[in-house]
Amino acid sequence: MKLHFLCLFALLFESISGFSQGFTSYFTGNATDAVTSPSGGVCLMGGAAEDDNGMKWFLERVDGGDVLVLRASGSDGYNDYLYSDLGIDVNSVETIVFNNPNAANLEEIHDRIMQAEGIWLAGGDQWDYVSFWRDTPVASLINEGITNRNIAVGGTSAGMAVLGEYYFSAINGTVTSTTALNIPYSTSVVVDSTSFLHVPYLERVVTDTHYDDPDRKGRHTVFLARALTDYGLVTRGIACEEYTAVCIDETGTAKVFGEHPDYEDVAYFMVPNCELANPMPEVCAPNNPLEWNHDGQALKVYEVNGTTNGMNTFDLNTWGTGEGGTWMHWHVVEGILYESEGTAPDCPANTAELAVNHALAYPNPTSNLLYVTLTDQAMIERGSLDVRVTDNLGREQPVTSRVSGNELEVNCSALPDGLYQMIYNQGGSMSRFQVKH
Repeated sequence: MKLHFLCLFALLFESISGFSQGFTSYFTGNATDAVTSPSGGVCLMGGAAEDDNGMKWFLERVDGGDVLVLRASGSDGYNDYLYSDLGIDVNSVETIVFNNPNAANLEEIHDRIMQAEGIWLAGGDQWDYVSFWRDTPVASLINEGITNRNIAVGGTSAGMAVLGEYYFSAINGTVTSTTALNIPYSTSVVVDSTSFLHVPYLERVVTDTHYDDPDRKGRHTVFLARALTDYGLVTRGIACEEYTAVCIDETGTAKVFGEHPDYEDVAYFMVPNCELANPMPEVCAPNNPLEWNHDGQALKVYEVNGTTNGMNTFDLNTWGTGEGGTWMHWHVVEGILYESEGTAPDCPANTAELAVNHALAYPNPTSNLLYVTLTDQAMIERGSLDVRVTDNLGREQPVTSRVSGNELEVNCSALPDGLYQMIYNQGGSMSRFQVKH
């Protein structure tokens, strides 16, 4: 009885200690750091149970090194699975559960990140990850590991959701496809552009997960429509059904793992139709359902089944070629998503910016000054422009502006947080931007 009490006390002390220091650690394997040569790459997992073959791909990229699992809930469920169950040798697996944001500033956490050859982001609530890690050494060190040490990274569910350059932050909770399609400016639809994680081949990409449970095609379409409307940028989408993995190597080849033909296990690669002169949604505005039609061809979507050997692929260098999948067209009419047979895009690779009377404003979001690079020499020599800024309800907002060198400089410091449209050059040019103080 006494021994039982002591064991319970020890477990309670460990739990209290973990919460007081901001994190709880679970370690499996060799405590001596292994220095190996990881192959880089990223593994995107759609949620529910992991696809074993996708996880084996991830572990092989670690090259026998140390795997670090980061999460904000749960416990040690990955340790034995990654260390021994899959049959791929690694030196160690450590799971760190962040109990509060303070752990992001601890040197012992930083040391673990710097020693890892592979970092896996578990499922949970992506707002925890954004609010705990963004603008902290955790995000900086993960990015440094990707850039300078070629570490492999990956994530499932919420962990996958934060790996794109643009991401649904879930700051106001989750959102259904029905709500997003009918109220695209609902407070729950938040497509964040604030710099976070920098993963190769996920630039200008918004990811989404659990595509089959519940259906998330509609909300993902809205995320792309909002990015195009709010930021003037053509973003692309990568999505996975549950039990499906997309694994992207250093060449930009995305292998899709799953258990097709026994199960559907589909991944989706989405891009606004670059064949259109202006791919902007016809209606993406507050108090209106989304209208993104363009004669039924608003979006080009490559749908591809995952297999046990990852033989079906998609090329993220071109966003126009793949093996083993089918091209579809998606479009939205009065808040309802429709799908039809489609064709591969016939346009230049890596279409990144909308170039029709739409200039890139930066930094976006801004809290103070906003800049637009001017290309018209006459505009530059004139030294001033007529600038109008309106909010999403069309109400004009007072701002001051000037031309400085070859840039238009707009002072947005007095604007409330929100989304705005700037029209200048006698109405011939415009930019969309976000203010966030």
